[in-house]
Amino acid sequence: MKITVVGTGYVGLVTGTCLAETGNEVVCVDIDENKVQRMKNGEVPIYEPHLDVLFERNINAGRLSFTTKLQEGLDHGEIIFLALPTPEDEDGSADLSYVLGVANDIGEQMKSYKVIVDKSTVPVGTAEKVRATIAEKTTVDFDVVSNPEFLREGFAVDDFLKPERIVVGSSSERATALMERLYKPFVRSGNPIIIMDEKSAELTKYAANSFLATKITFMNEIANYCELVGADVDKVRRGMGTDSRIGKRFLFPGIGYGGSCFPKDVKALHKSGKESGYDFQILDAVIDVNNHQKVKLIPKILSHFKGDLSGKTIAMWGLAFKPETDDIREAPSLYMIDALLAKGAKIKTFDPEAMDNVKAKYNDKIEFATTMYGATENADALVISTEWSIFRTPDFTKLKNNLNQPVIFDGRNLYDVNDMEKEAFTYISIGRKEA
Repeated sequence: MKITVVGTGYVGLVTGTCLAETGNEVVCVDIDENKVQRMKNGEVPIYEPHLDVLFERNINAGRLSFTTKLQEGLDHGEIIFLALPTPEDEDGSADLSYVLGVANDIGEQMKSYKVIVDKSTVPVGTAEKVRATIAEKTTVDFDVVSNPEFLREGFAVDDFLKPERIVVGSSSERATALMERLYKPFVRSGNPIIIMDEKSAELTKYAANSFLATKITFMNEIANYCELVGADVDKVRRGMGTDSRIGKRFLFPGIGYGGSCFPKDVKALHKSGKESGYDFQILDAVIDVNNHQKVKLIPKILSHFKGDLSGKTIAMWGLAFKPETDDIREAPSLYMIDALLAKGAKIKTFDPEAMDNVKAKYNDKIEFATTMYGATENADALVISTEWSIFRTPDFTKLKNNLNQPVIFDGRNLYDVNDMEKEAFTYISIGRKEA
């Protein structure tokens, strides 16, 4: 099949590459000329495990190409995916200007029947707005479909190629048939393609992300309570997780969620509710608790240093909002960096993938080490903000030799408290006793 993907951000590039991997001819459209040229040269502009292999293979096979011209993309594809930014507006709502702007251009340039697919995460009713925008500019037949993505950064390629489910919101039999044909190779193991109306599909994405954010936030509140009463959140988590009604996933406490999806989607659903006269009280609490959780370690750090961080050097392991990505959007590390700098601390950081993105934000305000141990040299304490695998089994002897004092503030509970006591570290984590 001939497919066009408009937008080559995280979702668009994974979508286009993975669709090409199953034999489709895919053209990706982006207005950034420099980015398009880099991709034509074989350079993957984002970090996502395994994407580079598929990217190179499908470019070499002639199934994946790139252009800055929307008309070229429209002439090529029968199915047109819109994978465009929907950034958070000042009031928390999703900004649809990119989506509707391209919809207007599609209406002006479309010459034959197309299925326009909203792949971006968008509020309920967006498909109607896209349909109306295109219809104002053309008499050519078309359909608009909602097809939300459920990709986890760090696992996006596997999630796309082996989806748990595919959600398609469509009121057109013609469009539905094309979407089922497109996705058939991805569901051979029996996972479902769920067909529903467009509004339900749009809400499904927001509801799923908001529920997961709520689950994380609930466990963070349990962890905070554990600290007050002397319980161990790891034991509570295991006790809860073996209940099949609850499950083991998303029960790990820490310093809050970040990234491009959960913060934005929770706020957007909350705002959409208000616009429809409904108050999502649970989401009020989720947003508030998560904001505080991101800087949960700051009072602990201040207490340890008796309220004075001036002249202190804090090492930080992890900058990305989660492991296996270079994405720093809404990352808890950034909130901690701002708070520590405001208290007069110096910061030395290390992250396997995200340092270039953080350098662009902070320049020379903080120091960037080339190795994880380099960040800890002559530091007064270590803060862990991202659970990269390489941080899980460090050389504790080397750490003690590097640090001015053996102190770790662990925002991701990577180490066993009893083990840290044996290693003679002062070890402060989330929802557990201090060592």
